[in-house]
Amino acid sequence: MLPPALAQTPHPDLAEADITTLQQQLRRGSTSSVALTQGYLDRIAAIDDAGPRLDAVIELNPDALADAKKLDEERKTGKLRGPLHGIPVLLKDNIDALPMVNSAGSLALASHRPKTDAFLVQRLRDAGAVILGKTNLSEWANFRSTRSSSGWSSRGGQTRNPYALDRSPCGSSAGTGSAIAAGLAVVGIGTETDGSIICPSAVAGLVGLKPTVGLVSRSGIIPISASQDTAGPMTRSVRDAAILLSAISARDADDQADALPGRPTTSPDYIKALRHGALKGARVGVLRDAEGKQPAVDTAYTRALAALKAQGATLVNVDIATAGQWDADEYSVLLYEFKDGLNRYLAASDAPVSSLAGLIDWNLANAYEAMPWFGQEIFEAAQAKGPLTEREYLEAKKKIRRLAGADGIDAVLKKHKLDALVAPAMSPAWLIDPINGDHFTFAGYGTAAVAGTPSLTVPMGDAQGLPLGIVFMGPAWSEARLLGFGYAFEQATKARKPPPFAPTVTPTNAR
Repeated sequence: MLPPALAQTPHPDLAEADITTLQQQLRRGSTSSVALTQGYLDRIAAIDDAGPRLDAVIELNPDALADAKKLDEERKTGKLRGPLHGIPVLLKDNIDALPMVNSAGSLALASHRPKTDAFLVQRLRDAGAVILGKTNLSEWANFRSTRSSSGWSSRGGQTRNPYALDRSPCGSSAGTGSAIAAGLAVVGIGTETDGSIICPSAVAGLVGLKPTVGLVSRSGIIPISASQDTAGPMTRSVRDAAILLSAISARDADDQADALPGRPTTSPDYIKALRHGALKGARVGVLRDAEGKQPAVDTAYTRALAALKAQGATLVNVDIATAGQWDADEYSVLLYEFKDGLNRYLAASDAPVSSLAGLIDWNLANAYEAMPWFGQEIFEAAQAKGPLTEREYLEAKKKIRRLAGADGIDAVLKKHKLDALVAPAMSPAWLIDPINGDHFTFAGYGTAAVAGTPSLTVPMGDAQGLPLGIVFMGPAWSEARLLGFGYAFEQATKARKPPPFAPTVTPTNAR
């Protein structure tokens, strides 16, 4: 049963709709891609632009209905591109997608229209997806200031969490998280450097998959880090995440990804990995660093672990001896790579501002609009870095990959003969605070982000109505296995609840 707030919005049947159900309806002719696209556009107008005003969608694709009509015509002739044929998708606003702006949420790039689609966008179009629009994000993917507020950008304003409108949607794929949780599209694409898929997915009751770096192309995505950046699915179910990953994962000769060795020569069938019994016989390492910090998280995590065990998994308490030892060096690497990557992207795409130095000057000249809440000290620190040939960068890059990878997640998996690690993904969503910035209690995803290995968050419960996720982490290229584990857990627990669009968290929202 849908919450009253959802039931009163247009097309309530679309709020929790999944790809498989919609494809059945499309095959029967009980709906069309045009009807679906218009339905989600109506929901965006009612929920995002009016009503609760999530401010999750930053721009609509003016060609969306025309694209949907062409896909309906293809269907009538018997041409079907796959499970995404005619399915509306939202993209984070750091991904090139014609004919829309790509701005990273910055007013400095509000007129920046890329010349071509990003590689992954072309993959989506080839698979038959309808690009519905772009979602808001933490400006510059939360890499402008140490005091930034997740989900705020000078171009898009402050995105709100649909579970409690005064709570953070987390960053930087905040708009995608809030939009998909609120049923403003079927599925969405986010990007992550360190937590920006996992965190917004966890606090929005979504499934979020951060792939192994290199599995999904980064060409045509405004970068932070060549070592850690990746795009990935943000969905309401594990099955939808598997379908979306199948569409966007492919080799791209133009992406010089610093990928780990061992990539499979053929893409796994992510859908076939989704089995109810996938956890039977699995050895799962349990990370307990977050215990004792949030009672509601402890309760949900204990129940989640019991569910894993009931599904046949063997649980082993473990820790990562090197955890946190990479923090300072990771930040240094990100500064170096941000300057280099952003300068390359801006120059190649003929953006209205052609360099990081130019962006710094633009922000200073337009400070009232661009920097009303926080500054650009990360920009300035990155600008002070030299080229990627500097010894400081090369040594730091090698060090953090070793500490998080070979001596971190890989060492623990090997020592205990584990198939995956689990941890609470994130603390509950905190109050939005543009003055002091974000203030979460803990995060459980950092090791996989720095190691470049995959992680998957799945809803595991809530804290007084605020969603909580459990994150599965594995070795490089283990997406199929993690999806199988996540699916078995999801089907056993059914922990996801639709958002109520509550103004705030009150005792009446608690279970």
